[in-house]
Amino acid sequence: MDEFGPRNLLPRKGKAWRPHGRPRRLRATYHRYDGVMHMLAALDLATGKIYYRIRQRKRWQEFLGLLKALRARWPGEKLYVVLDNFSPHKHPNVRAWAAAHRVELVYLPTYGSWLNWIESEFAALRYFALNGTDHRSHGERNAAINAYIRWRNARAEPKTNLAPDSPIRTWTHYPAKAA
Repeated sequence: MDEFGPRNLLPRKGKAWRPHGRPRRLRATYHRYDGVMHMLAALDLATGKIYYRIRQRKRWQEFLGLLKALRARWPGEKLYVVLDNFSPHKHPNVRAWAAAHRVELVYLPTYGSWLNWIESEFAALRYFALNGTDHRSHGERNAAINAYIRWRNARAEPKTNLAPDSPIRTWTHYPAKAA
């Protein structure tokens, strides 16, 4: 689980399908009246699907709201949520709720957010849904994010196969223990 944002309404450079000729100019963003939005998302490793909420803030209340939605999705199971060390994840109310509802919060090491598998999903979201766009409203941009995640979730595969054919596995040979 992680946060993707803040996202403000500015044109994003990237590749886009358009006729050859003069490049389309990016509009200036001198005034940003609509503020920013944040996406809080969780990646289910068993199915490969992303579950998310887009909110105006990313405080502990919004984080707890997503945790409650995840708890409602899997009511009888113990949930393990991998997180970075962002302060709303460690709020006492969040920790108390998680302990009472069989949700174990697993914190990554400091400066180790790259270990969280959802970070690569955010890179794909940025590339496929946001690059080369100039959304005029948060609703328009949120619709593009929603369309991409619906497309992605329809083709999702479990993330449990941790590269069994990787050449790195052939490089590591551990000798049998001497008895």
